Amino acid sequence: MSATVTEQPPVVVIGAGPAGLAAAAHLVDRGIEPLVLEAGAQAGAAVREWAHVRLFSTWGELTDPAAEKLLAPTGWTKPDTKTYPSGGDWAEQYLQPLADALGDTVRLGARVTGISRAGRDRIVDADRADQPFTVHVTHADGHEEKLLARAVIDASGTWTTPSPAGGDGLPALGERAAADRVSYRVPDLNDPATRARYAGKRTAVIGSGASAFTTLAALAALAKSEDGTGTHATWILRRGLSGSTFGGGTADQLPARGALGLTAKAAVDEGHADAVTGFRTEAIERHGDRLILVAEDGRHLDPVDEVIVLTGFRPDLSFLDELRLGLDERLQAPLALAPLIDPNQHSCGTVYPHGVNELSHPEEGVYLAGMKSYGRAPTFLALTGYEQVRSVVAAIAGDRESAERVELVLPETGVCGGAGLFDQPTADKTSDGGGCCAPAPQLIQLGTASSAPSCCP
Repeated sequence: MSATVTEQPPVVVIGAGPAGLAAAAHLVDRGIEPLVLEAGAQAGAAVREWAHVRLFSTWGELTDPAAEKLLAPTGWTKPDTKTYPSGGDWAEQYLQPLADALGDTVRLGARVTGISRAGRDRIVDADRADQPFTVHVTHADGHEEKLLARAVIDASGTWTTPSPAGGDGLPALGERAAADRVSYRVPDLNDPATRARYAGKRTAVIGSGASAFTTLAALAALAKSEDGTGTHATWILRRGLSGSTFGGGTADQLPARGALGLTAKAAVDEGHADAVTGFRTEAIERHGDRLILVAEDGRHLDPVDEVIVLTGFRPDLSFLDELRLGLDERLQAPLALAPLIDPNQHSCGTVYPHGVNELSHPEEGVYLAGMKSYGRAPTFLALTGYEQVRSVVAAIAGDRESAERVELVLPETGVCGGAGLFDQPTADKTSDGGGCCAPAPQLIQLGTASSAPSCCP
Protein backbone atom coordinates (compact mmCIF):
# COMPACT_ATOMS: atom_id res chain seq x y z
CA MET A 1 0.00 0.00 0.00
CA SER A 2 1.26 3.47 -0.82
CA ALA A 3 0.27 6.96 0.25
CA THR A 4 0.32 9.75 -2.32
CA VAL A 5 1.00 13.18 -0.84
CA THR A 6 1.14 16.49 -2.70
CA GLU A 7 1.50 20.06 -1.43
CA GLN A 8 -1.85 21.00 -2.91
CA PRO A 9 -4.17 18.00 -3.16
CA PRO A 10 -6.48 17.79 -6.18
CA VAL A 11 -10.25 17.70 -6.13
CA VAL A 12 -11.17 14.06 -6.45
CA VAL A 13 -14.08 13.32 -8.76
CA ILE A 14 -15.60 9.85 -8.50
CA GLY A 15 -16.93 8.56 -11.80
CA ALA A 16 -15.99 9.32 -15.42
CA GLY A 17 -19.57 9.62 -16.59
CA PRO A 18 -21.34 12.73 -17.90
CA ALA A 19 -21.46 14.61 -14.58
CA GLY A 20 -18.02 13.52 -13.41
CA LEU A 21 -16.23 14.49 -16.61
CA ALA A 22 -18.14 17.79 -16.70
CA ALA A 23 -17.00 18.48 -13.14
CA ALA A 24 -13.40 17.84 -14.19
CA ALA A 25 -13.78 20.20 -17.16
CA HIS A 26 -15.10 22.96 -14.89
CA LEU A 27 -12.22 22.39 -12.47
CA VAL A 28 -9.69 22.69 -15.29
CA ASP A 29 -11.43 25.85 -16.47
CA ARG A 30 -11.02 27.26 -12.96
CA GLY A 31 -7.34 26.32 -12.79
CA ILE A 32 -7.97 23.61 -10.18
CA GLU A 33 -6.38 20.18 -10.55
CA PRO A 34 -8.95 17.38 -10.86
CA LEU A 35 -8.38 13.68 -10.35
CA VAL A 36 -11.13 11.53 -11.83
CA LEU A 37 -11.37 7.98 -10.47
CA GLU A 38 -13.39 5.59 -12.64
CA ALA A 39 -14.03 2.01 -11.54
CA GLY A 40 -14.70 0.85 -15.10
CA ALA A 41 -12.23 0.09 -17.84
CA GLN A 42 -13.43 2.98 -20.02
CA ALA A 43 -14.81 6.46 -19.59
CA GLY A 44 -18.58 6.35 -19.52
CA ALA A 45 -18.52 2.70 -18.47
CA ALA A 46 -22.07 2.77 -17.14
CA VAL A 47 -23.44 4.56 -20.20
CA ARG A 48 -21.80 1.94 -22.43
CA GLU A 49 -23.84 -0.76 -20.69
CA TRP A 50 -26.98 0.75 -22.18
CA ALA A 51 -25.35 1.70 -25.46
CA HIS A 52 -28.35 0.32 -27.40
CA VAL A 53 -30.87 2.66 -25.73
CA ARG A 54 -31.69 5.95 -27.44
CA LEU A 55 -31.88 8.99 -25.19
CA PHE A 56 -34.95 11.24 -25.12
CA SER A 57 -32.74 14.31 -24.88
CA THR A 58 -31.11 15.80 -27.98
CA TRP A 59 -27.39 16.40 -28.39
CA GLY A 60 -28.09 20.03 -27.57
CA GLU A 61 -29.06 18.97 -24.03
CA LEU A 62 -26.30 16.41 -23.48
CA THR A 63 -23.06 18.37 -23.59
CA ASP A 64 -21.61 20.73 -20.99
CA PRO A 65 -20.29 24.21 -21.94
CA ALA A 66 -17.02 23.85 -20.03
CA ALA A 67 -16.50 20.45 -21.61
CA GLU A 68 -17.10 21.90 -25.07
CA LYS A 69 -14.52 24.61 -24.32
CA LEU A 70 -11.98 21.96 -23.35
CA LEU A 71 -12.74 19.91 -26.44
CA ALA A 72 -12.59 22.77 -28.95
CA PRO A 73 -8.77 22.81 -29.38
CA THR A 74 -8.80 19.06 -30.14
CA GLY A 75 -10.84 19.52 -33.32
CA TRP A 76 -13.93 17.97 -31.78
CA THR A 77 -17.15 18.80 -33.60
CA LYS A 78 -20.42 18.87 -31.73
CA PRO A 79 -23.01 16.54 -33.27
CA ASP A 80 -26.23 17.94 -34.72
CA THR A 81 -27.93 19.48 -31.68
CA LYS A 82 -31.41 18.44 -32.83
CA THR A 83 -30.69 14.72 -33.12
CA TYR A 84 -31.11 12.00 -30.49
CA PRO A 85 -28.05 9.87 -29.74
CA SER A 86 -27.96 6.38 -28.29
CA GLY A 87 -26.01 5.68 -25.14
CA GLY A 88 -23.24 4.32 -27.35
CA ASP A 89 -23.18 7.51 -29.40
CA TRP A 90 -22.98 9.61 -26.24
CA ALA A 91 -20.06 7.59 -24.95
CA GLU A 92 -18.07 7.42 -28.18
CA GLN A 93 -18.73 10.89 -29.59
CA TYR A 94 -18.59 12.94 -26.40
CA LEU A 95 -17.56 11.17 -23.19
CA GLN A 96 -14.52 9.38 -24.63
CA PRO A 97 -13.15 12.47 -26.42
CA LEU A 98 -13.67 14.47 -23.23
CA ALA A 99 -11.82 11.89 -21.16
CA ASP A 100 -9.01 11.91 -23.76
CA ALA A 101 -8.80 15.70 -23.51
CA LEU A 102 -8.52 15.46 -19.73
CA GLY A 103 -5.63 13.02 -20.19
CA ASP A 104 -3.85 11.64 -17.13
CA THR A 105 -6.28 13.31 -14.76
CA VAL A 106 -8.65 10.41 -15.53
CA ARG A 107 -7.66 7.10 -13.97
CA LEU A 108 -9.49 3.99 -15.11
CA GLY A 109 -9.93 0.76 -13.16
CA ALA A 110 -9.75 2.77 -9.93
CA ARG A 111 -12.53 1.87 -7.52
CA VAL A 112 -13.05 4.10 -4.48
CA THR A 113 -13.57 1.94 -1.40
CA GLY A 114 -13.62 4.57 1.35
CA ILE A 115 -13.40 8.30 2.08
CA SER A 116 -12.64 10.02 5.37
CA ARG A 117 -10.74 12.94 6.86
CA ALA A 118 -7.01 12.47 7.34
CA GLY A 119 -6.48 11.09 10.85
CA ARG A 120 -10.15 11.59 11.79
CA ASP A 121 -12.84 8.96 11.82
CA ARG A 122 -16.50 9.90 11.73
CA ILE A 123 -16.81 10.70 15.44
CA VAL A 124 -13.77 12.99 15.86
CA ASP A 125 -14.48 16.74 15.88
CA ALA A 126 -11.02 18.18 16.67
CA ASP A 127 -9.62 20.18 13.72
CA ARG A 128 -11.75 18.05 11.42
CA ALA A 129 -12.47 20.74 8.83
CA ASP A 130 -8.77 21.57 8.54
CA GLN A 131 -7.81 18.07 7.43
CA PRO A 132 -7.77 16.97 3.79
CA PHE A 133 -9.88 14.05 2.69
CA THR A 134 -8.31 10.63 2.43
CA VAL A 135 -9.56 8.53 -0.47
CA HIS A 136 -8.88 4.81 -0.48
CA VAL A 137 -8.68 3.26 -3.94
CA THR A 138 -8.41 -0.32 -5.16
CA HIS A 139 -6.99 -0.63 -8.66
CA ALA A 140 -7.83 -3.22 -11.29
CA ASP A 141 -4.63 -5.14 -10.59
CA GLY A 142 -5.55 -5.40 -6.90
CA HIS A 143 -3.13 -2.93 -5.39
CA GLU A 144 -4.45 -0.33 -2.94
CA GLU A 145 -3.64 3.34 -2.68
CA LYS A 146 -4.50 6.21 -0.37
CA LEU A 147 -4.89 9.62 -1.96
CA LEU A 148 -5.42 13.06 -0.45
CA ALA A 149 -8.06 15.48 -1.73
CA ARG A 150 -9.03 19.06 -0.98
CA ALA A 151 -12.65 18.27 -1.90
CA VAL A 152 -14.62 15.31 -3.22
CA ILE A 153 -17.34 15.29 -5.87
CA ASP A 154 -19.07 11.91 -5.93
CA ALA A 155 -20.60 11.52 -9.38
CA SER A 156 -20.50 7.72 -9.36
CA GLY A 157 -24.20 7.44 -10.22
CA THR A 158 -26.55 4.63 -9.25
CA TRP A 159 -26.23 2.24 -12.19
CA THR A 160 -24.52 -0.50 -10.22
CA THR A 161 -27.27 -0.72 -7.60
CA PRO A 162 -30.64 -1.36 -9.27
CA SER A 163 -33.63 -1.72 -6.99
CA PRO A 164 -35.06 -5.23 -6.57
CA ALA A 165 -38.47 -6.64 -7.50
CA GLY A 166 -39.84 -6.80 -3.97
CA GLY A 167 -42.61 -4.34 -3.18
CA ASP A 168 -41.01 -3.62 0.21
CA GLY A 169 -37.70 -2.54 -1.30
CA LEU A 170 -36.01 -5.85 -0.51
CA PRO A 171 -35.40 -8.68 -2.98
CA ALA A 172 -38.55 -10.76 -3.37
CA LEU A 173 -38.44 -14.23 -1.88
CA GLY A 174 -36.80 -16.41 -4.49
CA GLU A 175 -35.49 -13.46 -6.51
CA ARG A 176 -31.86 -14.31 -5.90
CA ALA A 177 -32.46 -18.00 -6.56
CA ALA A 178 -34.01 -17.10 -9.92
CA ALA A 179 -31.09 -14.88 -10.90
CA ASP A 180 -30.55 -16.77 -14.15
CA ARG A 181 -34.01 -15.65 -15.31
CA VAL A 182 -34.07 -12.15 -13.81
CA SER A 183 -32.54 -9.07 -15.46
CA TYR A 184 -32.35 -5.46 -14.25
CA ARG A 185 -31.55 -3.83 -17.59
CA VAL A 186 -33.36 -2.84 -20.77
CA PRO A 187 -32.60 -5.77 -23.09
CA ASP A 188 -30.59 -5.24 -26.26
CA LEU A 189 -32.70 -7.17 -28.73
CA ASN A 190 -30.22 -6.50 -31.52
CA ASP A 191 -27.81 -8.81 -29.74
CA PRO A 192 -28.47 -12.35 -31.06
CA ALA A 193 -28.09 -14.07 -27.69
CA THR A 194 -30.36 -11.58 -25.93
CA ARG A 195 -32.90 -11.73 -28.73
CA ALA A 196 -33.02 -15.51 -28.50
CA ARG A 197 -33.55 -15.22 -24.74
CA TYR A 198 -36.81 -13.29 -25.14
CA ALA A 199 -38.12 -14.29 -28.57
CA GLY A 200 -41.27 -16.37 -28.31
CA LYS A 201 -41.21 -16.12 -24.54
CA ARG A 202 -43.49 -14.59 -21.92
CA THR A 203 -41.69 -11.89 -19.97
CA ALA A 204 -42.77 -10.04 -16.85
CA VAL A 205 -41.71 -6.37 -16.91
CA ILE A 206 -41.82 -4.72 -13.47
CA GLY A 207 -41.70 -0.92 -13.40
CA SER A 208 -43.46 2.22 -14.57
CA GLY A 209 -40.77 4.55 -15.89
CA ALA A 210 -38.94 5.23 -19.13
CA SER A 211 -36.96 1.99 -18.93
CA ALA A 212 -40.18 -0.02 -18.67
CA PHE A 213 -41.66 1.92 -21.60
CA THR A 214 -38.57 1.22 -23.70
CA THR A 215 -38.68 -2.47 -22.85
CA LEU A 216 -42.39 -2.85 -23.59
CA ALA A 217 -41.93 -1.18 -26.96
CA ALA A 218 -38.93 -3.36 -27.78
CA LEU A 219 -40.73 -6.58 -26.85
CA ALA A 220 -43.74 -5.49 -28.93
CA ALA A 221 -41.47 -4.92 -31.92
CA LEU A 222 -39.97 -8.35 -31.36
CA ALA A 223 -43.45 -9.88 -31.24
CA LYS A 224 -44.20 -8.41 -34.68
CA SER A 225 -41.02 -9.76 -36.25
CA GLU A 226 -40.62 -13.04 -38.09
CA ASP A 227 -38.57 -14.64 -35.33
CA GLY A 228 -40.65 -13.24 -32.48
CA THR A 229 -43.94 -15.09 -32.78
CA GLY A 230 -45.37 -15.81 -29.35
CA THR A 231 -43.44 -13.02 -27.61
CA HIS A 232 -45.61 -11.47 -24.92
CA ALA A 233 -45.15 -9.22 -21.92
CA THR A 234 -46.88 -9.00 -18.56
CA TRP A 235 -46.48 -5.44 -17.37
CA ILE A 236 -46.55 -5.16 -13.58
CA LEU A 237 -47.31 -1.86 -11.86
CA ARG A 238 -47.63 -1.15 -8.14
CA ARG A 239 -50.20 1.53 -8.86
CA GLY A 240 -53.35 1.68 -10.95
CA LEU A 241 -53.63 2.79 -14.56
CA SER A 242 -54.35 6.49 -14.98
CA GLY A 243 -54.09 9.23 -17.51
CA SER A 244 -50.46 9.79 -16.52
CA THR A 245 -49.38 6.14 -16.59
CA PHE A 246 -47.75 6.62 -19.98
CA GLY A 247 -46.05 9.92 -19.16
CA GLY A 248 -46.75 13.41 -20.43
CA GLY A 249 -47.37 12.53 -24.07
CA THR A 250 -47.72 15.60 -26.26
CA ALA A 251 -47.55 17.87 -23.17
CA ASP A 252 -43.95 16.84 -22.50
CA GLN A 253 -41.46 19.53 -23.54
CA LEU A 254 -39.02 16.72 -24.35
CA PRO A 255 -40.94 15.31 -27.34
CA ALA A 256 -39.02 12.04 -27.49
CA ARG A 257 -39.79 11.37 -23.85
CA GLY A 258 -43.48 11.95 -24.43
CA ALA A 259 -43.40 9.80 -27.57
CA LEU A 260 -41.75 6.98 -25.65
CA GLY A 261 -44.74 6.66 -23.34
CA LEU A 262 -47.11 6.75 -26.28
CA THR A 263 -45.15 3.98 -27.98
CA ALA A 264 -45.44 1.86 -24.84
CA LYS A 265 -49.17 2.56 -24.74
CA ALA A 266 -49.49 1.38 -28.33
CA ALA A 267 -47.69 -1.85 -27.40
CA VAL A 268 -50.29 -2.46 -24.70
CA ASP A 269 -53.25 -1.36 -26.81
CA GLU A 270 -52.21 -3.71 -29.62
CA GLY A 271 -52.36 -6.65 -27.24
CA HIS A 272 -48.66 -7.39 -26.93
CA ALA A 273 -48.83 -6.97 -23.17
CA ASP A 274 -51.19 -7.49 -20.25
CA ALA A 275 -51.16 -4.79 -17.57
CA VAL A 276 -51.35 -5.96 -13.97
CA THR A 277 -52.09 -3.12 -11.58
CA GLY A 278 -51.76 -2.77 -7.82
CA PHE A 279 -49.30 -5.65 -7.74
CA ARG A 280 -46.54 -5.58 -5.12
CA THR A 281 -44.25 -8.51 -5.68
CA GLU A 282 -43.56 -10.66 -2.63
CA ALA A 283 -42.12 -13.81 -4.17
CA ILE A 284 -40.78 -15.26 -7.39
CA GLU A 285 -41.44 -18.99 -7.38
CA ARG A 286 -39.79 -21.43 -9.74
CA HIS A 287 -42.13 -24.02 -11.22
CA GLY A 288 -40.15 -26.26 -13.52
CA ASP A 289 -38.64 -24.08 -16.23
CA ARG A 290 -40.96 -21.16 -15.55
CA LEU A 291 -41.45 -18.50 -12.90
CA ILE A 292 -44.60 -17.43 -11.08
CA LEU A 293 -44.82 -14.03 -9.43
CA VAL A 294 -46.77 -13.78 -6.18
CA ALA A 295 -48.13 -10.51 -4.77
CA GLU A 296 -48.30 -9.43 -1.15
CA ASP A 297 -52.09 -9.89 -1.35
CA GLY A 298 -51.68 -13.52 -2.42
CA ARG A 299 -52.38 -13.17 -6.13
CA HIS A 300 -50.45 -15.49 -8.43
CA LEU A 301 -49.73 -14.47 -12.02
CA ASP A 302 -49.61 -16.85 -14.94
CA PRO A 303 -46.17 -18.42 -15.43
CA VAL A 304 -43.50 -16.47 -17.31
CA ASP A 305 -40.16 -17.43 -18.76
CA GLU A 306 -38.23 -14.28 -17.87
CA VAL A 307 -38.49 -11.33 -15.49
CA ILE A 308 -37.13 -7.85 -16.18
CA VAL A 309 -37.02 -5.66 -13.07
CA LEU A 310 -36.98 -1.92 -13.84
CA THR A 311 -37.93 -0.44 -10.48
CA GLY A 312 -35.30 2.28 -10.38
CA PHE A 313 -31.90 2.60 -8.77
CA ARG A 314 -30.46 3.52 -5.41
CA PRO A 315 -27.12 5.06 -4.37
CA ASP A 316 -24.21 3.05 -3.03
CA LEU A 317 -23.32 4.89 0.18
CA SER A 318 -21.06 2.19 1.63
CA PHE A 319 -17.77 3.92 0.86
CA LEU A 320 -19.03 7.22 2.29
CA ASP A 321 -19.70 5.80 5.74
CA GLU A 322 -16.96 7.77 7.53
CA LEU A 323 -18.27 11.10 6.23
CA ARG A 324 -20.93 13.23 7.88
CA LEU A 325 -23.63 13.42 5.25
CA GLY A 326 -27.01 15.08 5.56
CA LEU A 327 -29.32 12.72 3.67
CA ASP A 328 -33.07 12.45 3.57
CA GLU A 329 -34.27 9.32 5.35
CA ARG A 330 -36.56 8.35 2.47
CA LEU A 331 -34.73 9.17 -0.73
CA GLN A 332 -31.11 9.14 0.50
CA ALA A 333 -30.71 12.45 -1.31
CA PRO A 334 -29.27 15.67 0.21
CA LEU A 335 -31.71 17.12 2.73
CA ALA A 336 -32.28 20.42 0.93
CA LEU A 337 -32.83 18.70 -2.42
CA ALA A 338 -35.11 15.89 -1.29
CA PRO A 339 -38.35 17.91 -0.93
CA LEU A 340 -38.04 19.03 -4.55
CA ILE A 341 -37.88 15.49 -5.95
CA ASP A 342 -39.82 13.40 -3.43
CA PRO A 343 -42.53 11.41 -5.28
CA ASN A 344 -44.42 11.14 -1.98
CA GLN A 345 -45.07 14.86 -2.29
CA HIS A 346 -45.44 15.32 -6.04
CA SER A 347 -44.85 13.48 -9.28
CA CYS A 348 -43.83 16.38 -11.47
CA GLY A 349 -40.62 15.41 -13.22
CA THR A 350 -39.51 19.03 -13.38
CA VAL A 351 -37.18 20.27 -10.64
CA TYR A 352 -35.87 23.81 -10.64
CA PRO A 353 -32.13 24.06 -11.32
CA HIS A 354 -30.08 23.84 -8.17
CA GLY A 355 -26.50 23.79 -7.02
CA VAL A 356 -24.18 24.03 -4.06
CA ASN A 357 -26.80 25.25 -1.59
CA GLU A 358 -28.94 22.17 -2.10
CA LEU A 359 -26.00 19.76 -2.40
CA SER A 360 -23.94 20.73 0.64
CA HIS A 361 -23.52 18.43 3.64
CA PRO A 362 -22.43 18.84 7.27
CA GLU A 363 -19.06 17.54 6.04
CA GLU A 364 -17.85 20.63 4.20
CA GLY A 365 -16.16 19.94 0.89
CA VAL A 366 -17.96 16.74 -0.11
CA TYR A 367 -20.75 16.75 -2.70
CA LEU A 368 -22.98 14.12 -4.27
CA ALA A 369 -23.68 15.22 -7.84
CA GLY A 370 -25.30 13.86 -10.96
CA MET A 371 -27.69 10.95 -10.73
CA LYS A 372 -26.38 10.00 -7.29
CA SER A 373 -27.60 13.29 -5.84
CA TYR A 374 -31.18 12.19 -6.50
CA GLY A 375 -30.80 9.11 -4.30
CA ARG A 376 -33.77 6.89 -5.11
CA ALA A 377 -35.78 9.57 -6.92
CA PRO A 378 -36.38 9.32 -10.69
CA THR A 379 -36.51 11.81 -13.60
CA PHE A 380 -32.91 13.04 -13.60
CA LEU A 381 -31.68 14.99 -16.64
CA ALA A 382 -28.10 15.50 -17.81
CA LEU A 383 -28.63 19.26 -17.84
CA THR A 384 -29.41 19.08 -14.13
CA GLY A 385 -26.07 17.39 -13.46
CA TYR A 386 -24.14 19.90 -15.52
CA GLU A 387 -25.66 22.80 -13.60
CA GLN A 388 -24.93 21.03 -10.31
CA VAL A 389 -21.22 20.58 -11.01
CA ARG A 390 -20.84 24.09 -12.42
CA SER A 391 -22.20 25.48 -9.16
CA VAL A 392 -20.21 23.13 -6.94
CA VAL A 393 -16.92 23.83 -8.71
CA ALA A 394 -17.54 27.57 -8.48
CA ALA A 395 -18.01 27.17 -4.72
CA ILE A 396 -14.80 25.12 -4.42
CA ALA A 397 -13.00 27.90 -6.31
CA GLY A 398 -14.32 30.46 -3.84
CA ASP A 399 -16.63 32.14 -6.34
CA ARG A 400 -19.77 32.07 -4.23
CA GLU A 401 -21.62 34.57 -6.40
CA SER A 402 -21.34 32.30 -9.44
CA ALA A 403 -22.09 29.23 -7.35
CA GLU A 404 -25.41 30.66 -6.23
CA ARG A 405 -26.41 32.07 -9.62
CA VAL A 406 -28.72 29.73 -11.53
CA GLU A 407 -29.54 30.45 -15.16
CA LEU A 408 -30.54 27.02 -16.50
CA VAL A 409 -34.16 26.41 -17.56
CA LEU A 410 -35.29 22.79 -17.56
CA PRO A 411 -38.07 21.34 -19.73
CA GLU A 412 -41.45 20.40 -18.25
CA THR A 413 -42.53 16.77 -18.27
CA GLY A 414 -46.21 17.39 -18.77
CA VAL A 415 -46.88 14.96 -15.91
CA CYS A 416 -48.04 16.10 -12.50
CA GLY A 417 -50.10 13.64 -10.57
CA GLY A 418 -50.22 14.55 -6.92
CA ALA A 419 -48.87 12.86 -3.84
CA GLY A 420 -48.17 9.17 -3.97
CA LEU A 421 -48.70 8.82 -7.72
CA PHE A 422 -45.73 6.57 -8.24
CA ASP A 423 -46.76 3.97 -5.70
CA GLN A 424 -50.53 3.85 -5.37
CA PRO A 425 -52.04 0.39 -5.79
CA THR A 426 -55.53 1.79 -6.26
CA ALA A 427 -56.96 5.02 -7.56
CA ASP A 428 -54.68 8.03 -7.62
CA LYS A 429 -55.90 10.73 -5.28
CA THR A 430 -56.90 14.09 -6.58
CA SER A 431 -54.56 16.79 -5.37
CA ASP A 432 -53.36 20.26 -6.18
CA GLY A 433 -50.85 18.56 -8.44
CA GLY A 434 -53.61 17.25 -10.64
CA GLY A 435 -54.60 13.74 -9.63
CA CYS A 436 -56.12 11.23 -12.02
CA CYS A 437 -58.75 8.56 -11.99
CA ALA A 438 -57.64 4.92 -12.02
CA PRO A 439 -59.32 1.53 -11.81
CA ALA A 440 -59.08 -0.86 -8.89
CA PRO A 441 -56.19 -3.36 -9.08
CA GLN A 442 -56.89 -6.05 -11.66
CA LEU A 443 -55.49 -8.00 -14.57
CA ILE A 444 -56.65 -6.42 -17.78
CA GLN A 445 -56.10 -7.04 -21.46
CA LEU A 446 -56.02 -3.74 -23.29
CA GLY A 447 -56.98 -3.92 -26.94
CA THR A 448 -57.37 -1.32 -29.63
CA ALA A 449 -60.97 -0.70 -28.58
CA SER A 450 -60.02 0.41 -25.09
CA SER A 451 -57.60 2.84 -23.58
CA ALA A 452 -56.20 3.89 -20.25
CA PRO A 453 -58.59 6.06 -18.23
CA SER A 454 -58.05 9.72 -18.83
CA CYS A 455 -57.37 12.28 -16.13
CA CYS A 456 -60.24 13.63 -14.16
CA PRO A 457 -61.30 17.14 -15.26
